[in-house]
Amino acid sequence: MGDGHCLKDMVPFLGMVTVEATNVVLNVLFKSATSRGMSVYVFIVYSYAVATLILFPVLFIFNRKRLLLPPFKFSLLCKICSLGFIGFLSEIVAYKGIDYSSPTLASAIGNLTPALTFMLAIFFRMEKLALRSLSSWAKITGTIASISGALIVVLYKGLQLTSTSPPLQSIAFLQPVNSPQMKWIIGGLLLVAEDLLVSIWYIVQAQVMEAYPEELVVVFLSNLCLTIISAPVCLIAEKSLSAWRVEFDIALAAIVFSAFWGSAFGVVVPTWVVRLKGPVYVAMFNPLSIVIATAMGVMFLGDILYLGSIIGAIVISIGFYIVTWGKAKEETIEDFGVGSLESLSDPKIPLLLSCQSEV
Repeated sequence: MGDGHCLKDMVPFLGMVTVEATNVVLNVLFKSATSRGMSVYVFIVYSYAVATLILFPVLFIFNRKRLLLPPFKFSLLCKICSLGFIGFLSEIVAYKGIDYSSPTLASAIGNLTPALTFMLAIFFRMEKLALRSLSSWAKITGTIASISGALIVVLYKGLQLTSTSPPLQSIAFLQPVNSPQMKWIIGGLLLVAEDLLVSIWYIVQAQVMEAYPEELVVVFLSNLCLTIISAPVCLIAEKSLSAWRVEFDIALAAIVFSAFWGSAFGVVVPTWVVRLKGPVYVAMFNPLSIVIATAMGVMFLGDILYLGSIIGAIVISIGFYIVTWGKAKEETIEDFGVGSLESLSDPKIPLLLSCQSEV
């Protein structure tokens, strides 16, 4: 009895730690590959093409509810194609942002997504804001804290904690475009834009999943659309034919790892943990990626650790937990049961759940 209870608690814990670590490993592999000359455009096309090939047989093996699903309409296909287009834009700005900055900054700013999703949900009237409610004020406070933390991370470096090079303590606005300071700011702004696109992607995906509640079909078709959209665009952006030849090195490892992670392990494990422990449990592990990314960036990429990054990451994490707590408190008060959107398997999904009871 005791061993079974321990296993039930320990396996989800280890699974989520592995999920966060693997996400960071992917960013580190990408940064290492691009630093050795791999094109961002080549990486995106190949990784999603391989992911689509992986999902194709999985779709027929595990999709046993095809006959029970609602009919597939053209309007639904348009929404799924929009998922692919938004996903393509988010991938471009995300990997460009990591290329300009570091995986550590990407992990820190990634915790902005719940706050941005909350703001967009209010804008599109998918979530109501009750100013007399403690949960609403918690989400507002957490959103402000998260955005403030992101500004600190992007605009203020502070003391260098892991390098012997001269410290950069001021906010650098008047630096040359190619300077490390401006690259850091540009990278941070691109990562914020990526989080905004991801938040829009979650809202569109919530609408798609409500109309067609089959994750594998939606994921496969959105990956296929993304591949079709990205191929001609990236071929135009990357005209060098030699760049499209991938050797058996870190570049190939990054592409295969990204494809497998995005289409298999990275979806299955969080989905299982959400169903077992709930979405709030999954959300609690998000800030762990900051610690892992910082350690791996310093050890394997030679990244410089700045005081501003630590302060900003702490503020973002505090805002993240406040927003998550506010949403959990709201759901407890409303006694709302978690439904099919849980299968989206992402810690930011709780911010969208309330819209299902209001639409």
